[in-house]
Amino acid sequence: METKDLRNIALIAHGGAGKTSLADAFLFDAKVNTRLGRVDDGTSLLDFEPEELKRNKTLTSSLHHLKWEKCEINLIDTPGDSNFLADVQSCLQVVDATIVLIDAVSGVQVQTEKVCKYADTFSLPRMIFINKIDMERASFKQALTGIEKILGIKPLVTQLPLGEESSFRGIINLITMKALVFSNDTSGKFVEENIPEDMQSQAEEFRSKMIEDIAESSDELLEKYLEGTELSPDEIFNGLKQGIVSCNLFPVLCGSASKNIGVQPVLDFIINCFPSPIDKVFKGINPSTKNEEERSAGKDDPLSVFVFKTVADPYAGKLTIFRVISGVLNSDTTVYNATKSTKERIGQILKIEGKSQKSVNPAIAGDIAAVAKLKETTTWDTLCDDKQPFTLNTIELPEPVMQLALEPKSKGDEDKLISSLSRLMEEDFTLKTRRDKQTKEFILVGMGQTHLDVAIEKMQRKFGVNVDVKTPKVAYKESVRGTAKGQGKLKKQSGGRGQFGDTWLEIAPLPRGKGFEFVSKIVGGVIPRQYIPSVEKGVRESMQEGILAKYPVTDIKVTLYDGSFHDVDSSDIAFKIAASMGFRKVMQDAKPVLLEPIVNLEITIPDDCMGDVIGDINGRRGRVLGMEPKINCQVINAQVPMAEVLKYASDLTSITGGRGAFTMEFSHYHELPSQQSEQIIAQHKAESGKEE
Repeated sequence: METKDLRNIALIAHGGAGKTSLADAFLFDAKVNTRLGRVDDGTSLLDFEPEELKRNKTLTSSLHHLKWEKCEINLIDTPGDSNFLADVQSCLQVVDATIVLIDAVSGVQVQTEKVCKYADTFSLPRMIFINKIDMERASFKQALTGIEKILGIKPLVTQLPLGEESSFRGIINLITMKALVFSNDTSGKFVEENIPEDMQSQAEEFRSKMIEDIAESSDELLEKYLEGTELSPDEIFNGLKQGIVSCNLFPVLCGSASKNIGVQPVLDFIINCFPSPIDKVFKGINPSTKNEEERSAGKDDPLSVFVFKTVADPYAGKLTIFRVISGVLNSDTTVYNATKSTKERIGQILKIEGKSQKSVNPAIAGDIAAVAKLKETTTWDTLCDDKQPFTLNTIELPEPVMQLALEPKSKGDEDKLISSLSRLMEEDFTLKTRRDKQTKEFILVGMGQTHLDVAIEKMQRKFGVNVDVKTPKVAYKESVRGTAKGQGKLKKQSGGRGQFGDTWLEIAPLPRGKGFEFVSKIVGGVIPRQYIPSVEKGVRESMQEGILAKYPVTDIKVTLYDGSFHDVDSSDIAFKIAASMGFRKVMQDAKPVLLEPIVNLEITIPDDCMGDVIGDINGRRGRVLGMEPKINCQVINAQVPMAEVLKYASDLTSITGGRGAFTMEFSHYHELPSQQSEQIIAQHKAESGKEE
């Protein structure tokens, strides 16, 4: 196989549009599979993870390959759920073209709009396949309208459906002006016929528009077209291909993936009109010189391999999936990881075939393959020749925004929990974990509820770790509004040497974010110098649990201004205890308050959702700081109490119909309103078994 005969294709769309069904039909028609795989009955070659079978949808990108005529096609079936769009972005870095699926019943949906913007980012040629023409309420015309209005794409119609809904039986090829009538047994077999008379005029009208659009994409063809010269079939085909590669033309095909109608013409289109890896240039950096460089499969460039996906398997180990950007990768060789400045031994090279693999050697320029058990290499690393290092430019992924608190069901499983999540994070860069120092909780952060649910299920299935899942506690703090003074005195006599410490403290508020300040104003030796650090230590230890609801105390100034000691009975421990007693006593008189964490939200939403989102922010005790209009959307900056946005990812999806996105970061602490403060204190008393 030569590089020019490779095609790297990603299927992208909203969940449920039929990406996996189309991929299964490709594999069946290419005789990779002996029967047509189906998502609904669990026989798909691409949706095979238990979590996917349970939900009947793609949750992680899966790969397969097939041979069609002279070409090898590498397929990537991507997720369409908003929780997993980062996986789509990662895969789009390594393909040469995409197929966008549109549901003929639902039209252009939210995630289709998002993934098409990702394809724009990578300047990827694309074909649009209007699927499910056979379904009730299917409308080819409505789908075309959505493509133009919602995606902002001028559709180049190259096929028309022969009938719709239950009468759908084939397609009209506007390039050859022939009708392809398919059998109804999902075999994919068809016969070529003349276009039915009742559709002849419609076909001629669409063909005329198609030729005009193709001509407009080329100055040479446009000149000929305007002169009235009829374009030859070769000129139409070459103009079409050039327009697709340059992202000026977006051809529209149609069919039914589940019934295998119109699928083989799509495969023909891929090999005849989509670019090979030779046409793609990757930009990166030479880590030695820091200069920008380019690598291409079409040139005699040195080896460079980009890792775009990692799969963690508890039995087979880590599987590293990559594209060979340039050069040739051989088995049983040593390569240089330019991202981590280390060397890796390449063992057996594998081609991914759904849930299985087959051995291949070598992996040529432009190909997509995998290798097992690399020690240091992770997703987005670049492997290369150490004498000619190169690292590929990568993208920024959205930050995860939804949090859950995890607690192992079995005692002593915490280390196992941490190691298993570490393995999952090798697969998924948008999963994050942290230990909350204040609440002592182990926090898992992801893109949404489904994302976190799937991660927890995988952790249980792959690594045998069972956890209890809770909403994270809010890390409240305590402070004071006023200034107060008082004494903390310890005097104990138990027959032998006693304990004596006497402190006079003043507590005053500090500006928010200043933390803690300790000042000693002891003069004349009323407290010996060696005991003053013990006083500060007693205060600091007492600050770990405040007096309202046992939250840490912050933003206060404590001044030690007087006291006394005993020559025999005073000690470090006595002054530490005295200071602790004094602190808790004085804080009660300094108007203690609860503080809550406030977060900054940057929310990106469609224009028509503005009122609903702002109203929702106000209902969460939030404050809108400003709004910034962008193309087809608005960006709202707001500050909201963290307690009000613990599940904001799900709520924003509901408010905006899945079209909104946001980022969140901690801003500052602010005094909790009295009503909420009373609720928190009452809750604490109830939990600790105390009466109000």
